[in-house]
Amino acid sequence: MKIAITGKGGVGKTTFAAILSRIYAEEGYRVLAVDADPDPNLALALGLPEERLDEIVPISEMKKLIMERTNSTPGSFGKMFKMNPRVDDIPEKYCLEYKGVNILTMGTVDMGGMGCFCPENVLLKKLTSHLILQNKDIVILDMEAGIEHLGRGTAGGVDAFIVVVEPGIRSLQTYKQVKKLAKDIGVNKILVVGNKVRNEDDKTYILEEVESIDCLGFIHYSDDVINSDRLYKSSYDCSKNTIMEVKRIKEKL
Repeated sequence: MKIAITGKGGVGKTTFAAILSRIYAEEGYRVLAVDADPDPNLALALGLPEERLDEIVPISEMKKLIMERTNSTPGSFGKMFKMNPRVDDIPEKYCLEYKGVNILTMGTVDMGGMGCFCPENVLLKKLTSHLILQNKDIVILDMEAGIEHLGRGTAGGVDAFIVVVEPGIRSLQTYKQVKKLAKDIGVNKILVVGNKVRNEDDKTYILEEVESIDCLGFIHYSDDVINSDRLYKSSYDCSKNTIMEVKRIKEKL
C-alpha cells in the first residue's frame, strides 16, 4: 500500500503519518516512512531520540551520491546530466530504522535562480516514483501541501491520497486546492481525516465541506499529543485514545 499524506501546515499531518506508520509496523508490516516535506519533522514525530537526529542526512544533501547517480556536479546549471539515475538501492542503504519503521528523509532543493531542472530534483523525483511504483513495502509519504511532487504516472500508483484537515476554513481551503490539483493529473480519490476536533459541531463543520463518503474519520484534540512534542516523544507513546482513533481510520482505509 502506498499512502500520500498532505494538508495545510500545522494541521497534524506529520503526527498522523507517524502514528499510522507505527501502527502498521507493530502489526508486523514492513513500513517505509518518507519525509517529503521541506520542513522535515517525521523522525521526531515517530519518536526518534533527539541524540539520534544527527544520523539523518536528507537525500538532497548527499552531494556525492547525487553526483555519482546523475553524472553531474550538484548545484550545476546548464550542463548535461543523467535524467534516469539508479535509485532502487537507496531506500535500503540510506534508511534509518526506529521501532520497526524505516525512515527516509528526502530533503528539499534550494532553487536559487536555477529552477527545478537540476540533478538534485531529478534524483528526488525518480526516487519518489520508485517508492510509489516499485517498492514492495507499505510506503507512507508525509508531504507538503499540494501534489506537484507527483507526476501523472507516479500519482496513479498511490493507493490513497489523504488530506488532514482541522475545523477551520484555511485547512479546508487547502483540501479543495489539493483536490483540484489531483484531478488535473487524473487522481479522483482524495480522502480526508479530520483532526483536532473538540465536539460534534466541529465534525459537522468539516462534513459541510467534505463528502461523508470521502471522510475516513476524526481525531479529537488531545493535550497528550501537544505535550508529547515538548517532551521529544512520539504521540504514539503518549496518547492511547489517539492511537485507537487512528486504528479505526486505518481499518476504514
